[in-house]
Amino acid sequence: MASSHSSSPVPQSNSSDAFLKKEMDATKRFRPVQSLPDVCPKEPTGNPSNLCDSPSLVVDQHRWTIYHSKVNLPAALNDPRLAKRESDFFTKTWGVDFVDTEVTPSFYLPQITKEHFALYQQEITPREKVHERCKNIYTPKDTFDRTLLHTHDKSRTDLEQVPKIFMKPDFALEDSLTFNAVLPWSHFSTAGGKGNRDAASSKLLQEKLSHYLDIVEVNIAHQISLRSEAFFHAMTSQHELQDYLRKTSQAVKLLREKISKIDKVMCEGSLRVLRLSLTRNNCVKAYNKLKLMATVHQTQPTVQLLLSTSEFVGALDLIATTQEVLQQELQGIHSFRHLGSQLCELEKLIDKMMIAEFSTYARNDLNRPLEDDCQILEEERLVSLVFGLLKQRKLNFYEIYGDEMIITAKNIIKQCVVNTVSQIEEIDTEVVVKLADQMRMMNFPQWFDLLKNIFSKFTIFLKRIKATLNTIRSVVFLVLDKNQKTRDLEDTLQKNSAKDSVVDTEVAYLTHEGMFISDAFGEGDLPPVAADTTSHRNTSPNSEPCSSDSVSEPECTTDSSSSKEQTSSSVTPGGVEMMISDDMKLTDLELVRLANNIQELLYNASDICHDRSVKFLMARAKDGFLEKLNSNEFVALSRLMEGFILDTEQICGRKSMSLRGALQSQANRFVNRFHEERKTKLSLLLDNERWKQAEVPAEFQDLVDSVSDGRISLPEKKPAATEERKPTEFLIVEGQKYATVGTVLLLIRIILEYCQCVDNIPSITTDMLTRLSDLLKYFNSRSCQLVLGAGALQVVGLKTITTKNLALSSRCLQLIVHYIPIIRAHFEARLQPKQFSMLRHFDHITKDYHDHIAEISAKLVAIMDSLFDKLLSKYEVKAPVPSTCFRNICKQMAKMHEAIYDLLPEEQTQMLFLRINASYKLHLKRQLAHLNVVNDGGPLNGLVTSDVAFYTGNLQALKGLNNLDLNMAEIWEQKR
Repeated sequence: MASSHSSSPVPQSNSSDAFLKKEMDATKRFRPVQSLPDVCPKEPTGNPSNLCDSPSLVVDQHRWTIYHSKVNLPAALNDPRLAKRESDFFTKTWGVDFVDTEVTPSFYLPQITKEHFALYQQEITPREKVHERCKNIYTPKDTFDRTLLHTHDKSRTDLEQVPKIFMKPDFALEDSLTFNAVLPWSHFSTAGGKGNRDAASSKLLQEKLSHYLDIVEVNIAHQISLRSEAFFHAMTSQHELQDYLRKTSQAVKLLREKISKIDKVMCEGSLRVLRLSLTRNNCVKAYNKLKLMATVHQTQPTVQLLLSTSEFVGALDLIATTQEVLQQELQGIHSFRHLGSQLCELEKLIDKMMIAEFSTYARNDLNRPLEDDCQILEEERLVSLVFGLLKQRKLNFYEIYGDEMIITAKNIIKQCVVNTVSQIEEIDTEVVVKLADQMRMMNFPQWFDLLKNIFSKFTIFLKRIKATLNTIRSVVFLVLDKNQKTRDLEDTLQKNSAKDSVVDTEVAYLTHEGMFISDAFGEGDLPPVAADTTSHRNTSPNSEPCSSDSVSEPECTTDSSSSKEQTSSSVTPGGVEMMISDDMKLTDLELVRLANNIQELLYNASDICHDRSVKFLMARAKDGFLEKLNSNEFVALSRLMEGFILDTEQICGRKSMSLRGALQSQANRFVNRFHEERKTKLSLLLDNERWKQAEVPAEFQDLVDSVSDGRISLPEKKPAATEERKPTEFLIVEGQKYATVGTVLLLIRIILEYCQCVDNIPSITTDMLTRLSDLLKYFNSRSCQLVLGAGALQVVGLKTITTKNLALSSRCLQLIVHYIPIIRAHFEARLQPKQFSMLRHFDHITKDYHDHIAEISAKLVAIMDSLFDKLLSKYEVKAPVPSTCFRNICKQMAKMHEAIYDLLPEEQTQMLFLRINASYKLHLKRQLAHLNVVNDGGPLNGLVTSDVAFYTGNLQALKGLNNLDLNMAEIWEQKR
């Protein structure tokens, strides 16, 4: 129940009148049914002390808010510029000017003064006065509210006497528990002398319930009395509303009478004319509908006629158009209830026929004789089939072509092998039945010609596939281009229709008997765009009028059926003109994906040819046939395969790695065999080498000369007339003489074979570089073992390793070192930039060879050093002069010079004898110090000087050493 504090629903009067009324009655007591909140409902009610809790513009302007803050607290706490700190515990770290800092005025906020509020104060002053008056008359209301509160408390106290069970929202006497609680049956028992007491209890219960009823009725009457004014005001408003409705009803009745008179006088005749025109149009539509039904009835015979001539696209277009007409314009015609399902079955049959036809076409196209002619087989038929398949969304038709490619590729190889075997008399096909075994019986020239024939057939095969697939892709791109043009046209039409869709607002869509009046107008009354569209549709083939009465559809046509019949003429790359219909419901994504798949099919064709070639190659390589090929044969095979690979890449536009990988695998095996043969050959040559100077045949001199001219390859064999040239003693390389052994001459030829192999087979460059590095390292290490390590004593049976052997070995190593930069440049020109790191092998080899040459030189010096130590340790300074010791030393020096002078260049000979002379001076100086012979001009000094002069004269008398600076003064101890 509502409290007396709640607002009354009585309609409020004007606030100023209410305040005047309250001022007039200020001295009187308020009536209980009225309250101040009803007069001024926007003021708060209740305790006056709560008035300060509501927001007030006047009071709040003096309250402190966060906008009164002058300092950014984090900035003040982190200010590094403040050195002086206050002593207060809380503010000593805040900075000196924390409280007194002034904030710089904002450039974006205007300066607000009191003049800005002048207008506002003028408007608010009357309201403030009313507010003050309300405050003044609020005090008596407190007494009145207390009276109401007292009354309300009294009513609440009376209501509390009523049991809570009656106040429950789910109170129902049907519930047994509730009924027993309200009327306990124990009070109504009539057993054994208790009748009077039960009657008294029943009477008391009845009085109690009556008392409860009185309390509730009194409270209800009290609440009604509080709401009586609102109730009577509502009743008064109801009477006024009834008067308004009565007047309105009379006005409507009068208006209807006037409209009826106008209708009879002005509209009835005109509407009759319009109805007759509409009836005529409906009759025309019915006639056109019958004509359309007659046309649809001829669909199946027409489709059969088109299929008999393989016109699949035309048959599908006719079926699609008929289906749409049946669904839209002839829907519900009982005689055509089975025609839709029949057309669907016929469409499925056409799908199967097109798939079978395309499979037959692919088989005939790929199995034609493989000649140089790469013309497309029946291009018109192919284009028609592709259009039909695209129309039916059979986008996987290219897989049929792919399957036929695999079968045809197998047959090509098989047919080539059969034709070749039949021409070879040595192969008895009755004895050797299997085709693979017959192929393995061919020699290399026969098998090479067979492989060349297979590659040529595959090349023509790929060109033919490319031409066919390009035609198919061109059809797909034509459809894609048509879709794009259609979208552009639709966008243009939409823009034009949006501009021309302004409807004359003076003509309303008046209706009569459920029909639109505008349906009665002819095409001449339509907007220009609609008329153009109608005329265009009526001129399209097979267009028929529709039965719809809608104003949005022009007469005698439908949007969908006309769009189906709009076609455009396109010409394929082969010159075939086709009509592309608009009903190919393929998205651009599907068409692009199909075009990519067709292009991928061309790549697959290349992969198929390569895979079949690899299998053919592996079948021949089972018995190690390819590994037994010589260099020329393998080079020819490699060039043939490389040429086929390049041709397929040019045709298909993508690399196929299977055949290239097989070639690389065979090349690796060839490289291994090639390297092992030459390494074994070099090992045998070294094991039989006696390290004596060999004569140089003329062909080796020519080989070296060709390398000097920049041709790093083996020269072609010349006629027998060149045999008249005699061998030379030295090998002339760029003007320098090199005394060599036969093994080194053959090694140079082997190195050139490696270089020429790289030129012939570029794919094995890295492998050949590694193998050649291994070969050069093997020659270096093995020659070191045989000469410096004296291994030739046991291997060849030499008695001793002479200085001539050492010098000849050094010169051979120098010859190889001369060619290493040339070999490096040759390989560097054929390596990829990322493979240049492999060239470091040549740097390591060059360092090893130089170290080996230095070791040989050190060995020659060591031989003479041991001789000097042996002879000079027995030297005595005495007559005769020259002494026997110096005679022997000069004799050994002459032998050394005789052994190496013709083998080593003059510069190297001089450097070697300078080192030998230094060793001689060191031993002589040590012996003189041991004998206490000093450079004092005495007799002993004179004897030593004579011996040294003899040594110097003999050494400088040797060929090439006459200008050698011996500096013999170093044999004497320097005086300190």
